[in-house]
Amino acid sequence: MSNELWMVLALLLGALVCFVINKPRSDVVALTILILFPLTGVLSVADTLAGFSNPTVILIAALFVVGDALVRTGIVYRLGDWLVKTSGSSEIRLVILLMSSAALLSSVMSSTGVVAVFIPVVLSVAARLKILPGRLLMPLAFAALIGGMLTLVATPPNMVVNNALMQSGQAGFNFFSFTPIGLTALILGIGYMLLLQHWLAPKTKSDTPTQQRLTLADLAKTYCLTERELRLRVASHSPLLNQPLNALGLRSEYGINVVAVERSQKFRTLLLLATGQTVVQPGDILLVDLADPQMSVMQASAILGLEPLPLSSSYFSLHAHELGLAEVAFPPESSLPGKSIQELAFRSRYRLNVLGIRRNGQALNQVLVDEKLQATDTILVAGTWQDIQQLHQQNRDFLVLSVPAEIDEMTPAAKKAPHALACLALMVFLMVSDLVPAVVAVLITCLSLGACRCIDLASAYKAISWPSIMLIVGMLPFAQALQLTGGVDLLVNQWLSLMGNASYHAVLAAVFILTTLLSLFISNTATAVLMAPVAISLASAFQASPYPFAMMVALGASAAFMTPVASPVNTLVLGPGQFKFSDFLKIGTPLTVILLIISVIMVPWLYPLHPNG
Repeated sequence: MSNELWMVLALLLGALVCFVINKPRSDVVALTILILFPLTGVLSVADTLAGFSNPTVILIAALFVVGDALVRTGIVYRLGDWLVKTSGSSEIRLVILLMSSAALLSSVMSSTGVVAVFIPVVLSVAARLKILPGRLLMPLAFAALIGGMLTLVATPPNMVVNNALMQSGQAGFNFFSFTPIGLTALILGIGYMLLLQHWLAPKTKSDTPTQQRLTLADLAKTYCLTERELRLRVASHSPLLNQPLNALGLRSEYGINVVAVERSQKFRTLLLLATGQTVVQPGDILLVDLADPQMSVMQASAILGLEPLPLSSSYFSLHAHELGLAEVAFPPESSLPGKSIQELAFRSRYRLNVLGIRRNGQALNQVLVDEKLQATDTILVAGTWQDIQQLHQQNRDFLVLSVPAEIDEMTPAAKKAPHALACLALMVFLMVSDLVPAVVAVLITCLSLGACRCIDLASAYKAISWPSIMLIVGMLPFAQALQLTGGVDLLVNQWLSLMGNASYHAVLAAVFILTTLLSLFISNTATAVLMAPVAISLASAFQASPYPFAMMVALGASAAFMTPVASPVNTLVLGPGQFKFSDFLKIGTPLTVILLIISVIMVPWLYPLHPNG
């Protein structure tokens, strides 16, 4: 092997190790790779940065925007409400509808986004049916992964493999090339999950009726918030006047956490979300949360010049259109556990107030600002509905468990749902008809969504998962570097000597298995980037069509069922479902084998190895 190939393999090994240990972040690793390739002389600067102009990268970024528009217009939430209404009290019907809905949505938007949005719906449905959430959350995760097998744009690995085909001079797949296999996998997957539901969690039914959706009042009661709420008017002689909140020490000295401020202005009352820079004015009414309801408020009020006001109901209910609550947990890769709320500067960073912490199912009744967060904690945050919705995009550090029903009334573009559906239909039509390239079809859809006000520019840019984009851009140079240095040819030759006289079906199975195993430890997108050129070269060595080999890579990359870290989708449901690592291995391995059998049978039938033979 040449020195250049050794250098490429060393860089690849280093990147894989970083991906496995998840340090540093995957996008930082990708950026480091983009720096090292030109410095080592393996690739030129232009070749290294070519991924930024790759149509597949642009296509994936644009699809994030399309998915966010479906959330902003309330289409996803309406689907959740329909799910609750239609399933009734039947768990079997619920699983069928849940998996079908999740797979359908995942065929046109990020599966991670679908699962993040559906988790609060599933938790509320599980509470209503009095069953443990794990019975529904694993079917949800697996259905979202299977949804990646339904269309060309369903998941980045499909588009990466398609891009590799086109770069090799082939025509590429069409929009519905994956659909026959994906539908078969979905039907068998639903049947499989129904058969094995007793393994997921014990069924604990009860005849006690419960409500269908959590409300603001429910969350406040769960965290013992109702007995800590107060409205305090600032007197004209108060020593707090004309000072910012972060200079007053109200929380540390008096246990008073200011959530929001009611301020009279001419003929209306404004509600201002409290930040560290909020300046107190005479006549302001502070909506506060007491860190300890047992402490004497009257003495503190007299010292601070604050007048307690009557509160007939929760101020969250009074200001439900502007002020919201959400229950948040921490995914395994979160960097927040071990730090205190003050160390995180939570209010200044996220514009949200931490009002409560639940630990081992019990709400902590103490001053929380210096409390060290634990990985198993859930926290109650308060803020504007817009800021709460932004937490869905912070899925590395946060997992939004429960969002009250009142948020449905705050969907930013709910009236534009018909327009969003029309734009989505336009995208599918353009991609199926091949009137324009896929990336152009999706960009037209994004512009149409913007023109119809289904999404604004600020939200569109925030919707794009830039770490995912950087990961793809950073991994793409490896494919070219391995080809230029002879790494792909070396791997193919080793594969041929190992397989010997094995049948084509055995070779296809080996491609699937290797892709699946590799994707258990690194991103399935990165796996597709590495495996696609190898599979296409392997097909050339066998003098066979590249399509079945490329298809096996895409399907193997989506078969991330066997570990909770194989996909962000699995990681999201790990905590809320109270799963163990072995649960995914026990349930996911047979499903992976089922998908392998389906693929080995159907792929050569749909895409003959020797179409002209």
